[in-house]
This record gives sequence, C-alpha cells and structure tokens, in this order.
Amino acid sequence: MADGDVTVARAVRVEIPRIKGSRFIADLVPVSDAAQADAAVDAARAAFPDARHHCFAWRVGARGDTFRFGDDGEPAGSAGRPILQHLEGLDVTDAVLVVTRYFGGTKLGVGGLIRAYGGAAAAALEAAELVPVVHTRRVAVEHRYEDSGAVAGFLSALGVEPTRSEYGETIHLEFDVPAADVETFVAELTDRTAGRVRIRIQGDER
Repeated sequence: MADGDVTVARAVRVEIPRIKGSRFIADLVPVSDAAQADAAVDAARAAFPDARHHCFAWRVGARGDTFRFGDDGEPAGSAGRPILQHLEGLDVTDAVLVVTRYFGGTKLGVGGLIRAYGGAAAAALEAAELVPVVHTRRVAVEHRYEDSGAVAGFLSALGVEPTRSEYGETIHLEFDVPAADVETFVAELTDRTAGRVRIRIQGDER
C-alpha cells in the first residue's frame, strides 16, 4: 500500500467512563464517500436523539483529501478538530467518527472538552480493526470482438474481472484498478492489442 492509508473493517461503538457526569459515546463507521459520511452522522443523531451534542469528523479518499468536522454547539475547536486529529494521526480515511455527549451538568472548559472528545475518539480507534486501503481508479476499455482473445488472455494472466460489461457493436468493460497499477495496466493492454483498444481513465481519454 503505497500511500499508507487505513480504514475501519467494521463499525465500532465505544463509551468511555463518565467525565464529571457527562457521557461520551463514540461511533466509528467505515464509509466510501462524503454522502455516506454525512448519513453516518445523521444515524448517530437518530440513535441518541436526546443527547445534547453529536460532534464528528470524517475523511474520505486518498490521504483523506476530502474531510469535514463539526463541533455541534460545543466551543469552536474543542470537539470536531480533536476527533479529526486522531483520524489523521493514524492515517485513517474512508471513515467517520461521531462522539455523542450527554451533558452531565458540569462544564468541562475548552481544555477538558478537547481531552474528552479526543479520548473518546482514541478509544474507538483503539477498539477498531484497521485495515489497509487500496485506492483504485475506474478504467473503461472498449474493444472490437476480434480482440476478445487478446483482452481475455491479458485479464486472465492478471486475475482481473471487470466490474461492468456491456456488449453491443463493440465490447465495453470497466475495471477498478489499484491507482499505483493503472499506468502498467494501460501500457500492457495497449501492447497486447497493438493499440486497437480505446481506454478511458476517470474521464481522461486515451
């Protein structure tokens, strides 16, 4: 895994010991895009509708290049940012971490909140199974039927199966190729078919 990213194998829920009467419940959930991340935050709110705060952070994509965090009524920088920092510290992406707080009647101050939300985030990550992320790019291939043998032989040698197939006047195939292998995949397939295939990589025509 060239970029070192990891994600969560399955959802985890952890509650840390109460802090001055306040409860902190952390939900760590694997997601694949921003829409799923926002939905996971909404699901945590629905699971604990009477809680005062649902603070969160999420990262998606290679190196977590798309991210968001929120304090949900807590002082700015006291909740969402510490949660995000714990995700960043372990290179976790394609995941959302929501920390729900039931207010216990005693204010914790900004420093106390940072420690509490960060501690809940750390506990969830410690309890989770983190697995490597292999980022892929979608590669679309169009070829004539007379090139089917060459294409099939190439795919068989790699042990690759298309994620989508369409047969019409020509054959259209789509593959999710590890990002680090895309250039080699394109070069070898082009060579096997003497340049007769048409290849598109995530919107870039070749």
